[in-house]
Amino acid sequence: MELVRATEAAAIRAVPFIGRGDKNAADGAAVDAMRKFLGTVNFDGVIVIGEGEKDHAPMLFNGEHVGNGRGPACDIAVDPIDGTSLTATGRQNAISVIAVSDRGTMLDASSVFYMDKIVTAAAGRGVVSLDQSIGDNLRELAKALGKPVGELSVAVLDRPRHEGLIDAIRTAGAGTRLLLDGDVAGGINAARYESRIDMCVGIGGSPEGITTACALKALDGFMQGRLAPGSDSERSNALAAGLDVDKLLELDDMVSGDNTFFVATGVTDGGLVDGVRRKGPMIRTESIVLRSRSGTVRRVVAEHLASKWL
Repeated sequence: MELVRATEAAAIRAVPFIGRGDKNAADGAAVDAMRKFLGTVNFDGVIVIGEGEKDHAPMLFNGEHVGNGRGPACDIAVDPIDGTSLTATGRQNAISVIAVSDRGTMLDASSVFYMDKIVTAAAGRGVVSLDQSIGDNLRELAKALGKPVGELSVAVLDRPRHEGLIDAIRTAGAGTRLLLDGDVAGGINAARYESRIDMCVGIGGSPEGITTACALKALDGFMQGRLAPGSDSERSNALAAGLDVDKLLELDDMVSGDNTFFVATGVTDGGLVDGVRRKGPMIRTESIVLRSRSGTVRRVVAEHLASKWL
């Protein structure tokens, strides 16, 4: 619940910037709120995956210590707003996110901004792989799920780099769900049994990839990744950091151990959680909390006295 308070605060503080066209202002407000609340949490946290460096946005920086210094030693991945552009334009599916694992278990992929990923529910384990073509992956997944390829839905970030991938998905007979931003929610929905999304695939942020891996641990989902450096200098930085950019990363390579927490609060409405809403004198938030050790998924709907936030 202490982690939920931090994502709730970030989401609420971002609300005045929804649809205002300034993603950095929204992110800055969310960062300040999240940092303040994380400082009260009873743990010794180190941010392994921060967000913001690749687009020069405000950020909780890598290596920053958070928490009150007491309690368990933890690795932290944060994204005060996953979907800053969605927030700035007033679109759906912006969320505030924190993921936590035991100290030393979270891959530090901060030297490479992007990662190629594939995510499914447990049915994809041993069936799909980044080393296979998307067509083969869809056919094998459809067989494992016991339904035709034509009934599969695949979430993909709507980016020019994915034009060939999107064409290949449709050529194979599956449908696409194009994401404007925020592939953390896309990955989680691909692993949820009640979701209409069967797979999330493509190149997205490596911070989002590690964060998604924490959630997948609790959902017993399948995920693979491969770092995707965008330049020779980024590849050199990765090698200097001891990262193998050609390695096929399994879930345990991204987050080892079985003790992870994932918390997300909706900023704007979306398929994972509802966004922040004003209800008379109250502000309502919805959050999702995933814990791998217990295998639980909890939803937290909270009402906050608006006068405390205005």
